[in-house]
Amino acid sequence: MQPALRLLANPSALGSTKGLKPAPLALLPPIPLYRRLFRTHRKFLPPEMRLLGDEYVKSEFRAHQKTENPMHIIGFLTEWQMYAQEIEGESWRDGKIEKGKIDKMSDQQLGQLYELMQAIQKASRGSDDGSQSD
Repeated sequence: MQPALRLLANPSALGSTKGLKPAPLALLPPIPLYRRLFRTHRKFLPPEMRLLGDEYVKSEFRAHQKTENPMHIIGFLTEWQMYAQEIEGESWRDGKIEKGKIDKMSDQQLGQLYELMQAIQKASRGSDDGSQSD
């Protein structure tokens, strides 16, 4: 990232947090955040969820690798850092996506969210069915 982007990455530039979620202290640079996500998945997620999560993290970071807009970069890193904190705190298990976040999503993002939901449901059905074949 460019030096000017590091100036934007301070605690005052982060979005507000609601409820009991801890506020991130400082925004991690992309590579340490990327590594933290994989460590968090390895430590806190069951194997089938870990595989799905790891693939999703890889694809999202690849897709945003060439992004140059500082606001998009800050938003991207902030959301992934908050995600890591939620996984580490295990508050995600019965959590729901805030309506405000869904309202701000583009059609493409909503499509990705729907595909992710289908993949999770398929994986959970597969683990429930055991050795049954479709």
